[in-house]
Amino acid sequence: MLLELAQWLAQDIRFFNVFNYITLRTVLAAMTALLISFAAGPSVIRWLAAKKIGQAVRTDGPQTHLVKSGTPTMGGVLILIAIGITTLLWGDLSNKYVWTVLVVTLGFGIIGWYDDWKKVVYRDPKGLASRWKFFWQSVLGAGAALFLAFSATSTAQTELIVPFFKSVAYPLGVIGFITLTYFVIVGTSNAVNLTDGLDGLAIMPTVMIASAFAIFAYVAGNAVYAKYLLVPYVPGAGELCILLGAIAGAGLGFLWFNAYPAEVFMGDVGALSLGAALGTVAVIVRQEIVLLIMGGIFVVETLSVMLQVSWFKYTKKKYGEGRRILRMAPLHHHFEQTGWKETQVVVRFWIITIMLVLVGLASLKLR
Repeated sequence: MLLELAQWLAQDIRFFNVFNYITLRTVLAAMTALLISFAAGPSVIRWLAAKKIGQAVRTDGPQTHLVKSGTPTMGGVLILIAIGITTLLWGDLSNKYVWTVLVVTLGFGIIGWYDDWKKVVYRDPKGLASRWKFFWQSVLGAGAALFLAFSATSTAQTELIVPFFKSVAYPLGVIGFITLTYFVIVGTSNAVNLTDGLDGLAIMPTVMIASAFAIFAYVAGNAVYAKYLLVPYVPGAGELCILLGAIAGAGLGFLWFNAYPAEVFMGDVGALSLGAALGTVAVIVRQEIVLLIMGGIFVVETLSVMLQVSWFKYTKKKYGEGRRILRMAPLHHHFEQTGWKETQVVVRFWIITIMLVLVGLASLKLR
């Protein structure tokens, strides 16, 4: 009798030990976040609609977008709820990297939420003043950069790694690392926000990149794999897989409601937070350049706005009349103006992102 009880207890202990595996908890996190999004999505959308938190469509944009006016926005709250609950449920809450990414994500989400709230509820088209938005983004970005810089346990954790080369890395020093980290976090946050202009355009690339970075995080957090694949070993980075799995699951759940024709938009609350999360993870696993590659769509969209605005100001000053490089910025609107349907732009940008993510993943082995 005692022998049978001991055997039963041993089996029970082994069963619960299974949950120590990062891979299993990552899958469970993705599934949990997905189910939370599915379950809470309709209620969140109804609440946003009841509060008349609808999207204001710019009149100088594509005329086909005027029908979107009034569609509930700030749906990024749903994503943040799913990510937060799932990470607290399945993540190791003693891990400093989990808390760093989670705080940055929620912090940027609060900035986006306040900006959206002012635009929609208070009918202020400017929302949060640009200088204040940038100020608070800078506070969070610089704070995360300082924490990561002074919590690094080796010089390899502060070097700029060049992918596809076996041993090419540039020491940044404390100041260089803080500067790079700041620009990666704040820049990625705003890049995702600029891309979020069509139904499903920003969320699916975010899901793809988060899923790919879960692989990088797992490798970086495993001493054996990190040594074999010649990437910096970052103790504890593997735990980020759970948070990244939550982002992927929550993103797919949100896409269910955000797919064309969208029932809800994520707003700044979603776009700013997700971009900041990706940027912070990329810094921790030392893959900033890989993020630049995999997030090529985000990069090109941002550059299209910068070039359009700069060229317009330059030509207006020189010729007295502003001229444009693109028919409309960001780039996805340019393609709409050339005759592409919204769904064509979105799916083609997804396909490009898939290819870029595969290139980024290839950098793990091709060195």
